[in-house]
Amino acid sequence: MHARRRSRSERSLRGLTKLAPGPGNVALADRTEPTAGPGHVVLDVVATGICGTDLHIHDGEYPSVPPVTMGHEVSGVVAELGDGVDDSWLGARVVSETYFSTCGECSWCRSGRPNLCRERRSIGTHVDGGFARRLLVPVTNLHRIPDGLDEHAAAMAEPLACCCHSLLDPGRVAEGDRVLLVGPGPVGLLAAQVARASGGRVHVRGTPRDAARLAAAAALGFATSTTEGAAPREFDVVIECSGHAAGMACALESAARGGRYVQIGLAGKPVLLPFDLVCFKELDITSGFASTPTSWARALELIESRQVELEPLLSDAVPLDEWERAFAATRTGAGIKYVLVPG
Repeated sequence: MHARRRSRSERSLRGLTKLAPGPGNVALADRTEPTAGPGHVVLDVVATGICGTDLHIHDGEYPSVPPVTMGHEVSGVVAELGDGVDDSWLGARVVSETYFSTCGECSWCRSGRPNLCRERRSIGTHVDGGFARRLLVPVTNLHRIPDGLDEHAAAMAEPLACCCHSLLDPGRVAEGDRVLLVGPGPVGLLAAQVARASGGRVHVRGTPRDAARLAAAAALGFATSTTEGAAPREFDVVIECSGHAAGMACALESAARGGRYVQIGLAGKPVLLPFDLVCFKELDITSGFASTPTSWARALELIESRQVELEPLLSDAVPLDEWERAFAATRTGAGIKYVLVPG
């Protein structure tokens, strides 16, 4: 039996909301609790990861459509089904893709790249996201959580899918490549694992304040260094995940002639770079924005095969009403990955 639906006017919940444009303007606020329409489900949210994008939204550096509940790295349990949704989804432990809707007709949608659709609307920026007790998503977004995966760590399936899109579609790392990963945050440590699964010999580099994150990288089996020492040179592939100008410059300087540069980190503002190095070294520069259905499939395969580990990156699961503490820890790099628990 499908969960009984009630009118929207009967129910409300508290969500961490971007209330207005500009820096700040983020607070817990009353939001309308969703109900499942045709082809959609409502999730009981178990955990939602704090992403660098959420910090950019908080700071007014990333576009959103306020008022909107933030959060897009979601794990949960299917609690309510809309018409046309198979009953087998009810009660399933799931993670969710981030697009609430796309046009479905443009060349990008038809070629499997809905992330580039001009009409794309995403949870956490355009429509209410996962920093609340319940979340409405299309059933086509859902992926079952692999057996044995911690339900809080499972929220990192979304940033892993983003890394897979940047590094695997098409492949940027070949067997035996020397790979430099700049920026050992949660995305960086996921990207490092994806690069290693592709056959790369990965070196992870961070700043002195990244000591805990570099220790985690070392525990995962990666060589590490900090910016206190000379930058290592002549890497076949450099992957930039810090989103900072200094990290980007280091990556450009560390790339071998004819090498590949992959930009994953977002700066949120213009940066000044030694871009002539792209010409002098004839670098191949690529990037990736968000995720695609193909990259989600690849991410789940890597999780199930244990080629990528999520649990070691989880620093804490924080109650939603302590969001300011978790945001501050994320911003300062204290720990690796924090998730908010709306329950």
